Amino acid sequence: MPRVCHFTGARTRRGNRVRHRGRPKYLGGIGTKITSITRRTIKPNLQKITALVEGRPMRVKASARAIRQGLVVKPLKRKYAYARVLEREAGSAGPAAGDGQERPEGQALQG
Repeated sequence: MPRVCHFTGARTRRGNRVRHRGRPKYLGGIGTKITSITRRTIKPNLQKITALVEGRPMRVKASARAIRQGLVVKPLKRKYAYARVLEREAGSAGPAAGDGQERPEGQALQG
């Protein structure tokens, strides 16, 4: 499994570690100088989590930023909750008005 976020695509990047010496001018010195530049790697804060991917629970790597932004949808913790969701969806597939009465176009409910 590569070190890549499944949702944002964040991956390991390369950068520089810059070392300075001297006193800054705003503190009364003659300025700072760069003494060395070293290559470094910047790794994303990846977490292994179980998330819903295409409707199925899957173990993926997600960055902490993706989790905070709400890009990750976690599955329900208990299996019996899925049956309740299916019942709710089946119950809401009734008439569009919700009262069980059909009326011609343009007429409003009286009452």
